[in-house]
Formats: sequence, structure tokens, C-alpha cells
Amino acid sequence: MKVLVEQLNVFADDRGLVFEPLKSEAFKLQRNAHVVISLPGVVRGNHYHRFGTEVVAVKGPSRVCFREGKAVRDVDVPDQEVFRFTIPPNVSHAIQNTGKESGILMAFNTIAHDPENSDTVEDTLIPVEPVLIVSDKK
Repeated sequence: MKVLVEQLNVFADDRGLVFEPLKSEAFKLQRNAHVVISLPGVVRGNHYHRFGTEVVAVKGPSRVCFREGKAVRDVDVPDQEVFRFTIPPNVSHAIQNTGKESGILMAFNTIAHDPENSDTVEDTLIPVEPVLIVSDKK
């Protein structure tokens, strides 16, 4: 199955941005929703879902990678635009904040989150640089 990529209508004014992350008919199918705020350069995902279909609305600037069969596809979401990705089960995906400020994405999944029986399987599409944490506590 292929990933559906849609550019969303974004309404912007001096207060910020508004967009609708999910089609109204899709709400009844969702069992999980979460919002992610990512620092610059951070990669989220690098996994696939065994059973769940995930819908992710991503505000740019971001890079979204996904594997369809043997091919890996990159989609750059431009600054101040929002793209919606409908990702079928068993399709690896990763999202990287390519901006200089915090990025945002909103994700929905047809499978409820269960930390004891996770639906996700790791699969690295975007390598993650190790983060050095420095503490001034003695």
C-alpha cells in the first residue's frame, strides 16, 4: 500500500496558523491521538506499525521519510505549510524537524496505544545523532 500525501489548507494571520489535521469522517476510526513538539533537528518515528494506520499532520519545515516496498521516499514540508500523511500498516516512517525552532505534528492511529503490547517495530530511516547531556549538578 502507498502513503497518501496531502497538502492541507492553512489559515494564517498575525495570531498564527490554523489547520484541520484529520478529515471529519476519519475521527470515528481513531483509537489514539497525540501531539508532538520536536526541537530543531530531532527525529521522531523510525518505526512502522504492525496493524495500525497512522495519520500524521506535519507542520514544516520538516522532512518526512517513508519506505514503500524497497524504495525510500523523502517529502520536504516547506516552512509554514502543513502536509497530512496517511501511513498504512507495515510502512516505516520517520519525521525530522529541519527548522531552527520547535516543530509540531499531530498523529492519529487506528490502534490504541498499549505500552505493554506495542504496535510499533523499530526501523531506522533517518539516523539519529547521539545527544550529549551536560549537567552542572555536582
